[in-house]
Amino acid sequence: MTNKKIKRLSIKPFVRKVMGIMLTIPAVLLVCVFILVGVLLACSPGNPEPFLDENGRLLEGSISEKVFVNINGVEQGMFIKSKDATHPVLLYLHGGMPEYFLTQKYPTGLEDYFTVVWWEQRGSGLSYSTDIPPETMTLEQMISDTLEVTNYLRHRFGKEKIYLMGHSGGTFIGIQAAARAPELYYAYIGVAQMSYQLKSERLAYEYMLQQFRENGNTEMVRKLEEAPVTMTDGIPDAYLAVRDGAMHSLGIGTTHDMNSVITGIFLPSLTSRDYTLIEKVNMWRGKSQSGVSPFWDEMIATDLSIQVSALDIPVYFFEGIYDYTCSYTEAKSYFEILRAPLKGFYTFEQSAHSPLFEEPEKMLRILLEDVLAGANSLANVK
Repeated sequence: MTNKKIKRLSIKPFVRKVMGIMLTIPAVLLVCVFILVGVLLACSPGNPEPFLDENGRLLEGSISEKVFVNINGVEQGMFIKSKDATHPVLLYLHGGMPEYFLTQKYPTGLEDYFTVVWWEQRGSGLSYSTDIPPETMTLEQMISDTLEVTNYLRHRFGKEKIYLMGHSGGTFIGIQAAARAPELYYAYIGVAQMSYQLKSERLAYEYMLQQFRENGNTEMVRKLEEAPVTMTDGIPDAYLAVRDGAMHSLGIGTTHDMNSVITGIFLPSLTSRDYTLIEKVNMWRGKSQSGVSPFWDEMIATDLSIQVSALDIPVYFFEGIYDYTCSYTEAKSYFEILRAPLKGFYTFEQSAHSPLFEEPEKMLRILLEDVLAGANSLANVK
C-alpha cells in the first residue's frame, strides 16, 4: 500500500509540469502572433516615399503618390511615380497580380524618364473589393477600364497620347486596348507578350516534364503525368496547382533566378512599405480569385494572332529567353506575323518572365533609344 501511494504521489509533479507546458503553448503562440502583426504593421505605413533632391528636400516637379480614381463606377488604385511629372506618361498593365511591390527589390529606373503609372486593375490589389459585381470581370470591361484610365492620365498630365506597356496577362488586355483606340497611344510595348496561351502552357508542360525526368524528380514527373495539358482537353486544375512552383524551381517563372514563389513574391509583397496591411491582404485575395473567373478561360482559349493581327501604332515586344510562363517562341511567332507601321522584337538573354525587373538597364536603353525615338535600331527582329 505504501509503495503504491508513493508512486501515485510522484506522478503529480509530472502532470503539473505537462499541464503547465500545455497552457504555455497557446500563450507563446499568441505572443508570436502579436509580434508578427506588429512587424507587418511596421512594414505597412501605406505611403510611397517622396523623391528628394541632394539636400534632402522634396524634388521639385516630382510626383510619388498612391491615388484612387473612379473608373467606370469602381474605385481603382494606382501608384504614380516620376522625378519630373512633365515626362512622357507610361501606363503599366500588370498580369495575374500587381507587381509594383517588386520595384522595392528590383528597381526599374522608369521614374527617371517617365511618369510611370502602376495601375492595379479592377479586382486586384488596391482595386480589390467584394462589392465589385463578378459579372463585370470580363475582357470587355478590362479594355474599357484601360481606355478610361488612359483618358484620366491624358487629361491630368495634359498629354495628347501616352505609352502603353503590358506585362504577361496585362498584354492580353493591352494589345486589344491599343487596337481599339490607337489614337490614344504613341506605342504599345508588350513584355512577356501573350500569344495563344493554351499552346504556351502545353509547351511549358512538355518542357517541365522533360526537365524533371532528366534531373530525377520523380514526384514532379508523377504530378505532371497525372495532370496533362492538351490542346483538346485544356488545362487541368491539378496542373495549375503545381505550375508556379514547378516553373520557379526550373528558372522559367517570374525571374530566371527566383526559385520560390514564397521568398520571391509572397514575402516581398508583405514587406512593401507602400501598401497598408489590409491592402496587402486584398492583393492576395484578388490573386486567389483571378484564376477561376470566366476571363481566365477566355484568356487561355484566345489566339491573339487571329484576334489582333495588326496595330496602327509602333509595336515593341520585350521577351526573356527563359520564359515559359508566356512562351518566348510563341511571342516571336506572333510578332513575325503582326502588322504595324514599326516593329521591334528584343531578346533578353538573362531573363525569364520579367525583363523589366531582371535586366532594367537594357530595358531603359531600348525605351530611350528606340521607343521614345520611334525607332527599332536595337531590335533583334524588325
